[in-house]
Amino acid sequence: MSVQSLYTAATGMEAMEHKLDVIANNIANIGTIGFKKDRANFEDLFYRYQAVPGSEQNEPSTAVGIQTGVGTRVSSVQTNFRQGSMEETNRSLDVAIEGEGFIQVAGPNGELQYTRSGNLSLNRDGTLVLGSANIGRRIEPTVTLPPNVTSIQITSDGAISVLQEGQTEFQTVQTLQLARFPNPEGLLKLGDNIYGVSDASGQPTINNPGQPGFGLMRQGYLEASNVEPVRELIDLIQAQRNIELNSKIVQAGDETLSLISGLRR
Repeated sequence: MSVQSLYTAATGMEAMEHKLDVIANNIANIGTIGFKKDRANFEDLFYRYQAVPGSEQNEPSTAVGIQTGVGTRVSSVQTNFRQGSMEETNRSLDVAIEGEGFIQVAGPNGELQYTRSGNLSLNRDGTLVLGSANIGRRIEPTVTLPPNVTSIQITSDGAISVLQEGQTEFQTVQTLQLARFPNPEGLLKLGDNIYGVSDASGQPTINNPGQPGFGLMRQGYLEASNVEPVRELIDLIQAQRNIELNSKIVQAGDETLSLISGLRR
């Protein structure tokens, strides 16, 4: 029995180590625009049955049986897509999504990818892109602004209007569209604030901001990470204590085995 306790406690320590990894990633991304926090979920492993509930081996039949679990494991890591707070930047190419939806961008191979980050920029061709440390991704549908633009307006419904030098009226050049998924928690996380489609996420529905089920665009704002530092620190303390408790089980099992091995002395 003491040997089993060692293995069971080891599964608990391994599971808590994974939780620490998730917490560390959340805390590391507190300042990442559009980041959504993760949560590690756990499930118990299979059970050893010494007596099955309702067994009629003995009379009367057992009411609860004897079932001993052998540990735990990570069942999933879920992403919390709760809205992050809005940070005012007053930059004309900064946009935040208030509500549901993702901005579409072109991936390295031309495939569509998705982001909640709205710190947009213009490349040398005047095309709107989402910049990153690795590569600039073109916004889809492609938005190319005319030359000599002096002012840019992005309305809540995604319409992009520009004022060119020498003109007095804004002209609409394109509309930012949003993508919405049946199961956003199933999206693939690709890094660089980018998500990819998976079988679990389902295929996206595309529409303009402000349409039923779709969020609004807010120019001059960015959506901050939805990580709550206090909550993460509480989870960190809890994970540390769980690891300590499992280590105590290992220590107790070792002491029991040491006592048994010394019976013949």
